[in-house]
Amino acid sequence: MSSVTYAANDLPVPQSTLVELFFDAIDRHAGKVAFRRVRSETEIVDVSHEQTLQLVKRVVASLAARGIARGERVAILSENRPEWALADYGCLCAGVLDVPVYTTLTAPQVGYLLQDSGAKLVFASTPEQAEKALAAASERGLTLDVVSFDAPTDASKRLISWKDFLEEGKARADGWSDAEFRRSALSARPDDLATLLYTSGTTGEPKGVMLTHNNVASNVRACSSVFPIDDTDTTVSFLPLSHILQRMVDYVFFWVGCQIAYPRSVETLIADIKTVRPTVVASVPRIYEKIYNGVMEARGLKKILIGWAVRVADRVADLRLAGQQPGGALALQYGIADRLVFSKVKNAVGGRIRFFVSGGGPLSPTLNRFFYSIGLTILEGYGLTESSPVTNVNTFENLRIGTVGKPVPGTQIRIAADGEIFAHGPQVMKGYFNRPEATAECLSADGWLATGDIGVIDADGFLTITDRKKDLIKTSGGKYVAPQPIENRLKTHPLVEQVVMVGDRRRYCSLLVVPAFRAVEEWARSQGIAWSSREELVSNPKVVEYVESEVLGTLGDLASFERPKKIALLAHDLTVENGFLTPSLKVKRRVVQERLAAVIDRLYAEEAADTKQ
Repeated sequence: MSSVTYAANDLPVPQSTLVELFFDAIDRHAGKVAFRRVRSETEIVDVSHEQTLQLVKRVVASLAARGIARGERVAILSENRPEWALADYGCLCAGVLDVPVYTTLTAPQVGYLLQDSGAKLVFASTPEQAEKALAAASERGLTLDVVSFDAPTDASKRLISWKDFLEEGKARADGWSDAEFRRSALSARPDDLATLLYTSGTTGEPKGVMLTHNNVASNVRACSSVFPIDDTDTTVSFLPLSHILQRMVDYVFFWVGCQIAYPRSVETLIADIKTVRPTVVASVPRIYEKIYNGVMEARGLKKILIGWAVRVADRVADLRLAGQQPGGALALQYGIADRLVFSKVKNAVGGRIRFFVSGGGPLSPTLNRFFYSIGLTILEGYGLTESSPVTNVNTFENLRIGTVGKPVPGTQIRIAADGEIFAHGPQVMKGYFNRPEATAECLSADGWLATGDIGVIDADGFLTITDRKKDLIKTSGGKYVAPQPIENRLKTHPLVEQVVMVGDRRRYCSLLVVPAFRAVEEWARSQGIAWSSREELVSNPKVVEYVESEVLGTLGDLASFERPKKIALLAHDLTVENGFLTPSLKVKRRVVQERLAAVIDRLYAEEAADTKQ
C-alpha cells in the first residue's frame, strides 16, 4: 500500500475475550455496585457485581432452555438500562451473538436486521418495542420469541416478561457450581465472534459488522491503559448501546469498577446527571454543542459577563496548553470567572466531572478549547464501528486540541496518497456478515481497514480528520471542498444551532442553517419584524439577509471556491426522530439532499437560469 505518512503505537495488547474481562471484574470488584438505574431524582436502584453474576447465569440458562445454541443470534431492541448489559453479558457467556438494534428504527427496518442476522429471539425494553419486534418479524415471515424487560400487559402473544424469562433458567442456573459455569463461559476463544453491529445504512442497506471477542476486548484494554478511570469513578451511560462507542466504553467502565448509571430517558438526562453526579462521561459532539450554545445564548449584562469570562479563560488555556499556570492578576480574574460563570456550567453536569470523552463525529476545535479553558477537559478520539471503535484518542499526557490524538496501543495508522486513513490493529473487524464483496472493498488481505475518512498525521503522530471521503463536495468547476471543517467553525457562531454545507456539482457552495432562534427572534423584534411561526420567520428576506451577512462574514479567510455564497434557513431542528440524524447524532447528508431538494434548488435558481440562457 502506498502511503505518505504513518504513525503507530506498538505497545502490545494481550489477546483475551470479553468473558475473561467480565469474570475478572466480578472477582476484583466483589461487594461493590456495578449498575445503577435512576428511578427518580431521589431514587436510584443499585445492582451489585454479585447480583450481576447471578442474573447473567440465569440469562445463560434461559437461553439454553429455549434451545438457543452457541453461535446463534439474539437481538437487543432497547434503550440503555441494566437489563441491556445483563442480556449482553448473558449472551457473551453463552456464546450467543447479540445484535443490537436502535429503538428509533421502524418495524420494516427492524425486520431487515432480524432477517439478515437470523436472530432467534429479541430482548425488547418495553411492550411497545416488543410489539414492534413482533410486527417486524411478522412482515418478514419470521417466527421468534420476544422478551420484554418491562412486563407486557398482553401475554397472549409471543411476549415473555423478563421476570418469567429469568425464571425459566432458575433451576438450571442454581444447579451450576461457580466453577462449572465459568468453565463453560470461558470456553470462548479470542477469535470467536462476539456480536453483529449493523451500520446506520445511510448509503444503502445496513451491513452487519462482525466483531470478535478480541476485537472489542483489545480495545477495552487499550483504552483503559490511556484513560485514568478506576473504581472510584461514576458514569452515566446514555449514548445508544446499539452504537459501539458507548458499548465499548461501558465494557471499560465495568472492567475497571466504575459505577455505570442509566438515566430514565433522554428527556430527563440533565436532571439525572445532577442526581448521579458522574466523574467521567462519554458523549458525541452534538451534546457538547448544545451545552455551549446554552451558555452563549445569554443576553444583556449576563452576556457581557460571560464574554469577559471566556476571554480570561482563553488566556489561561494558552498557558496551560504550553505547560504553564496562570499567576497574579490573571489567576485572580480566572478565579472570579470560575465562581461567577464556569462553576454553573460544571454544576449543570453534576459538579464532579474530571473529563469527558468525545467520539462518533468531529468536534469543533473552538468548542473543545472552550470546555478545556473552563476546566472541563474533553479527550477527543476517533474510530469506526469496524474498528471496535477506537483507533486514536487524545490523553492528558498527549493532548492536542483540533486533533483526534495518537494511535492507541497495538494500532497503526497510514495516510494513503489520496489522503484516506487506513488503520491496522487487533480491533479491526473480521468483516461484514454475509458480505464478502463489501468486506473486500474496505479490508485488505493483511488486515488494513480503509476508513473512508480523509486526514493528516503531524510530525508528532497526532491525527487530524479532514472529512469523510464520500462527503467531499466537488464543485462544477472541479474544486474539492471539505464541508466538516467549515461546518465546525460555524457551530459556535451565536446565530447558528445546526449547519449543513451543500454544493456538490454546483457552481458554488451554500449553507442550510437551523438558526439559534432566541438570538434571531430577538433581532427580528428589534427591527419591528412580525411573524406568526418559525416558518414565517425564516422565510422573511430581511431575516435571511441578516443571518447570511453575519454568518458568511466570518468566512472571509476561506479560498473563494470554499466560501459559501448563500444560506437557506430551516424552521426545524435536524433530529433522529425526523430522520435527518443517525442515532449517534451525525447528519445523514443523503437524506438532507433528498428531502430538502426543493430548498437547495432555490439556492441555485440563478445558476439554473444562467444555464438555460
